[in-house]
Amino acid sequence: MKKTLNLSDAELTLEDGIATLYFNRDDVRNALTGTALVDDIIATVDWVNEHHEVGALIITGNGNAFSSGGNVKDMYDRVGMFGGNPIEIQDRYRRGIQKMARALYQLEVPAIAAVNGAAIGAGLDVACMCDIRIGSDHAKVGETFVNLGIIPGDGGAWFLPRVVGKQRAAEMTFSGRIVGADEAKNIGLFLEVVPAAELIPYAKNMAAEFAKKPREALRISKRLLQVSERLELPDFLDFCAAQQSLCHTHEQHHQALGRFLNK
Repeated sequence: MKKTLNLSDAELTLEDGIATLYFNRDDVRNALTGTALVDDIIATVDWVNEHHEVGALIITGNGNAFSSGGNVKDMYDRVGMFGGNPIEIQDRYRRGIQKMARALYQLEVPAIAAVNGAAIGAGLDVACMCDIRIGSDHAKVGETFVNLGIIPGDGGAWFLPRVVGKQRAAEMTFSGRIVGADEAKNIGLFLEVVPAAELIPYAKNMAAEFAKKPREALRISKRLLQVSERLELPDFLDFCAAQQSLCHTHEQHHQALGRFLNK
């Protein structure tokens, strides 16, 4: 295992093609505002996209929480990104936490959120920005913005319906209620729920299955899943044909065929 980037409030490791990003601000329950975690996430995505030895990314929190989202005390005191006039606050959202949402959407490898504890507000949204969510049996989640008289300004109202469907996303958003781990699995937010001690090993085993696949086909497959959300079928099929031509002429394809035929 080796460390990669020098991050401020998180740690990124790389082992056997699996990058793991650990949030290290348990003192504030891994809050995304008032810390450097947003910048650390953006830097991680940029690094992963540039390094094709990475086959998957796991995001998790050290400590009791995955992420508590925004710092409520800063909101109340109207400091940091929550201070100033409306234009200044808007720009901080656009150049800060929304930049994180764009980055995670543009991540080129499979992303697994290993939700070790509470994922609240923007913390839940970060998990929804990943492809797959595995929950600890201690995990709890909530789209809780309305409880504080605000909205999911990080883009959560775009991501959550794509994970749990429009009706369930509406219920969660309008109620702001906390959802336990088992219910989160039942509604499709978590793929699996595992005991806390098994969370990271489980996520790493899954990531290892992804990372051992031909890397370029893996990255293109993720691109296809994203593009399918916004293209009509004829345009999507044209895009698939173009991307498939890249795969057929790549050495990784021929190596994979050789392994298959030698079985």
